[in-house]
Amino acid sequence: MQWRKANFYQQQGHDELLCLLCPHACVFSADKTVGFCQVRRRHGQNLETATFATAVQNLDAIERKPLYHYKPGTPVLTLAAPGCQFRCLYCQNYRLSQFGRHPEIAWQAKPVDIQSILSTALNQQAMIGFSYSEPILAAELTLALAQANQNVEIIWKTNGFLTAEAREQLIPYLSAINLDLKTVNPQRHYALTGAPVKPILENMKAFYQAGIWLEISTPIIPKINADINSVRQIAETLYAISPDMPWHLLRFTPEFKCRHLPPTSPALLNQAVQIAHQVGLKYVYVERALGPNGRNTYCPQCHQELISRHIWGIQDNRLNQGHCFECGFQIQGGW
Repeated sequence: MQWRKANFYQQQGHDELLCLLCPHACVFSADKTVGFCQVRRRHGQNLETATFATAVQNLDAIERKPLYHYKPGTPVLTLAAPGCQFRCLYCQNYRLSQFGRHPEIAWQAKPVDIQSILSTALNQQAMIGFSYSEPILAAELTLALAQANQNVEIIWKTNGFLTAEAREQLIPYLSAINLDLKTVNPQRHYALTGAPVKPILENMKAFYQAGIWLEISTPIIPKINADINSVRQIAETLYAISPDMPWHLLRFTPEFKCRHLPPTSPALLNQAVQIAHQVGLKYVYVERALGPNGRNTYCPQCHQELISRHIWGIQDNRLNQGHCFECGFQIQGGW
């Protein structure tokens, strides 16, 4: 485990450091040396990060993030450093994200070499993606990669929980984002994640308005956010930003501290899709549980199938320069 000087902090008071990366706003005194995320620490008069490291270095299709409306079929070199500012009770990757909170979870990441990562991405004609854990905590690594070679695009799969200051510094270097929105209910969100939802909603709007291609993912969890009202509230929140923003509905599988809950049934997922369409969202996806129809793209106007996908990537793309080949309707995305 190696530490490097961090960005996004300031001195405060007589002998304190205030972290400015996420809204937890951890204050590091002489007695408090590690942040809530477990991967930012105080060392002397500086803040340091352990996230110039990755436990993963996989080449995936962009559809696996999932991003369905941005450069279909493009390979992504995926990195993931341990740590997270959330403590999601259902986390599928808790052995990576919850490092430092559970003694049985060991540090499994290796230091990254900036030039080696960039060289691999360029040789594979790939983007660089941060996923599996929380990319916000790798903000410094994101900036270092982007500033070393701006010909390699960077994408995030994120919980969206960062400060406005950090967001504005990172926006110029991010091409596309899939943002996880668990619920828009403040009480439920805090109970599920240990964090408030308001900053996420603000960042979601800011990312969209900045022109970053944005797609949203929501795990549909029985007894937590799978009821009709919860789904409708999320759909209406997304619709208010843009009816063209793709929404991915994820099937919950019992994991971590939610093993007592049942997996999401296809019927619940199908109900959520119907609610989203009733609200007015044009592109609603379910990767696996509803079969190919759930992950394919259809024209909202004439209903022709435009992009077909298997679970690992793209199968067929019949878009004509971002338009329906049949009726000419423009399909929003970064094609």
